[in-house]
Formats: sequence, C-alpha cells, structure tokens
Amino acid sequence: MPTAVRRFVRSLGIDAYVVGGAVRDELLGIPHGDEDFLVPGVDHDRLRGLLAPHGRVADMEVHGQLVGVRLHPDDDEVRGLAPKGIEFTPPRAERSTGPGHRDFEIVSDPGIGVADDMARRDFTINALARRLDTGELVDPFGGLVDLARRELRVLSPQAFVEDPLRLLRGLRLVSQLGFTPTGDTLARMRLEAVGLRHVSAERIGGGLAADGLGELSKLLLGDRPGLALRLARETGVLVEVVPEYAAVIGLSLGSDRQPLPLDEHMIAVVQATADLGAPLAVRLAALLHDVGKPAAEAGGGSHAAAGAVIAQSILRRLRYPARMQRRVTTLVREHAFRADAVDDVYARHFLATHGDAVAYDLVTHKQADLSVKDVPAAERDTIVALRAALERAQGSPHRVGDLAIGGADLIAAGFRESPELGTILRALLDVVLEDPARNDRESLLALAEELRP
Repeated sequence: MPTAVRRFVRSLGIDAYVVGGAVRDELLGIPHGDEDFLVPGVDHDRLRGLLAPHGRVADMEVHGQLVGVRLHPDDDEVRGLAPKGIEFTPPRAERSTGPGHRDFEIVSDPGIGVADDMARRDFTINALARRLDTGELVDPFGGLVDLARRELRVLSPQAFVEDPLRLLRGLRLVSQLGFTPTGDTLARMRLEAVGLRHVSAERIGGGLAADGLGELSKLLLGDRPGLALRLARETGVLVEVVPEYAAVIGLSLGSDRQPLPLDEHMIAVVQATADLGAPLAVRLAALLHDVGKPAAEAGGGSHAAAGAVIAQSILRRLRYPARMQRRVTTLVREHAFRADAVDDVYARHFLATHGDAVAYDLVTHKQADLSVKDVPAAERDTIVALRAALERAQGSPHRVGDLAIGGADLIAAGFRESPELGTILRALLDVVLEDPARNDRESLLALAEELRP
C-alpha cells in the first residue's frame, strides 16, 4: 500500500522500513495516520547526514536521550502531508534501569538488525516492518498470525515492566480493533497493573502525544470501550488508573430501574455513548457520572453533585485540560435532570440554562444512560422528543445575545450602567423564552421600564 510519504522516503535512496502501527493497520485494511521509518545500518549522525540534503532535520529525544530525527522536507507537497515532520530512527535497543518509563537506557548501534529492533516493542501485532525497496514484510514474532486470529499477544515477559503504559495501550487496542488478549497477556496485565503508579498522569489522561490524547482517552474513543473497560476492571488496571472506582465495583443499589451493579452500569453507559458516536467529554462523563453514588448513599445529598466534585478531582489528577475538566464536571453535575413534559418552551429554557453544546451533550448522555436501564419506553421517547425540540428551539431566541435589545439600548433609554442591567436582560430573556413573539425592540423596552428598580 504505497503512500505519498512512502514514495518520497523511497526516493531518498536510503534503505528504510516503515514500522509498527502503520504496517499493522495497512494489513487490517484500515486507515492510518503517521508513518514511522527505521533505517538499519546507520548511527544517529549518519542518519542526519543522509537526510540533511532533503530538508530541515531535528533531533528527537525521549527524556533527554536521542532516539532519532524528524525530517521536515523541502518538498512542499510532502511537507503538507506530514506537517509535523517524518520520523526516522536508527536501530536501537532499550534497556530498563528501573520501574518508571524514564528509567531506561537507549543504545543505538548500526549492527542491530531490524528483527532485533522490533524486539523492543510491546505486542506482536506492532512488531512488523515493511521494506520500502522490495515490499518485503518482516515479521519475526508471529504478528501476522495474531492479526489473523485477532489476538493481542505481549511480545516479552518484561514488556509491561519496561513501560507500564503498555497495559493501557493494549486495552486501547482492544477498544479500537476488537482484539482479544491472550491468556498469558491477561495474566501479565494482572501481575503488572500496579506499575501504572509510576506512569505520568499526562500519558494516561491529558495526553503528551502529538494528538493531545492520553491512552485512557484513546481507549474511550474506540468503538468497543465497554469491552476494554471490563478487562481493565478484571485485571486491576481500572482501579490503578481511577482509584475511586474501587467504591463502585460490585455495588448493588437495589433499584428496579438500575438492576446492574454500579460499575457494570457505568461501563454499559460508556459503551452506549460510543454507539451514539459521542465526543470525548460525553464518554468521560459516562465513565464518571455515578461515581458519587456511594458517598450520596452513605451521607445523603445529590449523587450528581457529589460525583461532580469527585470527577473534578480525577480529571485534575489525570491532567486533562481545564476546558475539558469544566465540560465533563458540568455534565456529571447536571446529568440527572428531569424531563417529564417536553415542549418547545422547555427546550428553549434548557438551551438557555446549559448553552447549546452542553445541552446536546446532556441529551446524548441521558439517551445512553436510559438505554441500559429498565425504564418505560415512554421515558426514552421523551429524550428523543427533547432532542427534536432542541433542534427546533435553536432557531428561536434563547440567549441574552439573541434579544432585540442589549445593555447599550437600556443605557440609551436612561438606565444606569450597573450589574442590574444584566438582571433586567435575563428577566427579559425569561419572557422571550416563554413567548418568542415578544422579542421586538419596543415591547422589550416597555417591559424593561416596568422592571426598572
């Protein structure tokens, strides 16, 4: 499957191999993004020298150790296809020197062969390489067989020790590709789950990768997050990543509406959000939406409010961006909204209260939540009706900015500039939400006069 980037690399006259996930995805017949290249028989300096005539070459480092280079081609077309550059590495070995991801030593050696370089990878399905000149496929560890069997097999007994994040990466591949971990792989996951305590939070949640997503986020964005999360629960990975889940695993609420154990319910809701094609914020909210129920059961109060506090703590710890923290926390806090009687007025108020984006996210979450509960069909139908009402209401005024007058109009009419202007505008919006026909300048100015303090 030649690509424009591969054709460019082949034109450079170097003996390069495309390696790893790009080869795996090519063989599975699914689209792939970045392509990384291995150049055997060279050291770091020689690799720089070979690439320098073709563009700007920048060193790549991992925790202060050189691992390869990134070429930013002079060719405008190729540079447009790979705006972050094309990664090239000389053959290398990595030796663990401790329990953390930073505790390793990189050894580059032109004498290391392609198969030996592949040996440092995580799973057999990622230990694949294709030689550009000949199309030869290098498969030293049986990755092709495991691809055919849809099996996820750890490459080395020390793979999870060398980098515990591989535990989550494997589960992410379960979610994305639907692979089944072998028995030995699952056993090693159980044995090494505690190693995740040594992994930086950004690599798990907030993301240090080029796409800004950590492995947990990528897992949730797959097609089968429910399958992956159940394996994470069974291997201990889930509680290592989100210790707060220990309180919900196996917890029965004794509810006819929600007969599943609490953790199973929450995982089922995550899968339902994936089936609906929901964005990451909704999937994260699904993962955390009922995490406050144990505290609420013990001390009373709103489980949604308690859950929002806990969710905020989890997301902050996992270094999610502040904007994502706010969005998910809002969804958790507001997810238990009631929608007994849905009409266009209700929909306009719903949009005004939550804003357009959050309103739709709340409806998506509610659809997912109800889909795995034992509730009357009419209750599910109400949420479908709410979505339709929101779509109609979007064309009606439902924000202060939609009013026919603003603060400047009130000041021009003799109102004093003060925080009371905002109070008056919000009161006018309440009137317009009930009857959009009243959203005209003269009517609103007259009504404002009645509201003047």
